[in-house]
Amino acid sequence: MDYITRKLESIPITTSWYLSAIDEFKGKQEYYKKQSSEKLKQLEKHALVESAVSSNRIEGASIARSRMFTVVMGEASLKSHEEEEVRGYQKALKWIHDNHEKLELNIDTVIQLHKLIRSGNSDAGQWKDIESDIKAILPNGAEKISFKPPGVKESVHYLEEAIRLWHEQIKEKRIPPIILMAAFNFDFLCIHPFRDGNGRVSRLLLVLQMYKLGLEIGRYISIERIIEENKERYYESLQHSSVDWSKGENNIWHYTNYLLFVLKEAYTELEMKIKHQPVNKGAKTYLIMDFVNNYMGQFSISNIKYYLPGVGMELIRKILNELKKEGKIRAFGRGINAKWMKI
Repeated sequence: MDYITRKLESIPITTSWYLSAIDEFKGKQEYYKKQSSEKLKQLEKHALVESAVSSNRIEGASIARSRMFTVVMGEASLKSHEEEEVRGYQKALKWIHDNHEKLELNIDTVIQLHKLIRSGNSDAGQWKDIESDIKAILPNGAEKISFKPPGVKESVHYLEEAIRLWHEQIKEKRIPPIILMAAFNFDFLCIHPFRDGNGRVSRLLLVLQMYKLGLEIGRYISIERIIEENKERYYESLQHSSVDWSKGENNIWHYTNYLLFVLKEAYTELEMKIKHQPVNKGAKTYLIMDFVNNYMGQFSISNIKYYLPGVGMELIRKILNELKKEGKIRAFGRGINAKWMKI
């Protein structure tokens, strides 16, 4: 953020275009909340599952598709360390969704988020205690140091300074807040204050900062999933923008434009889903169809009822049987305990 606050003279054309598009989408939020509240409730549940799974999968922690719903939304016992981390992320993200108005971007919040995502690990809520170079995997399988973060003693100081600059510049209103958000998010990744979990905490802080700027898209569309779907571009932008970061001379626009691209994609997806929602008696049918098309892995009628409490069992069975006849889904077993899966 130091480079942005000292030397920002102009905004690249591509960045300006993204800012304009996001500002236009932001203006439609209240309309969507009033006109499509039921649809947004369903999207919120989907986004919570997708975000918890995707954010951990970016870091190499995957769980079985058949367990995703149970791990994220249920209270059943967990079977692996990966499942613990997915549920931990879900709890941290829900904490932000439920408390964003009173939460502040400060050291205490950063520590609490890390405690939630690393619950059960000895380093939960603890700053790193060893040097942690960021390494890239070369085509031949060898490792190469791609970035050297601040040392153990310096990292907390760097983070405190980044937080101070964020609050200071938000008050000054000289630099577009979304650019400040991208700069802070990038700095956090470069500071790398924890031994493990830095990427996940950075994405949680991003959602919190979006709320602070009036961008509620992270509640309804999974920002983490879109980042995962564009993971190669994510790492490329990090690499390009990290050159000369330690000197305060790095080019932040690579990462900024990537992040703005992610936000624009999320708002475009939200608009598409809202526009395609029927406003007549077929709305409930649409919600069932949308659930089937977007659910990952096997699901049951009870899963659909959980997500769509206002939809009757008779209609759910009717739609599932129709989709089965059309060859779009298949059933495993019979009755209410039967499992279904999209073909």
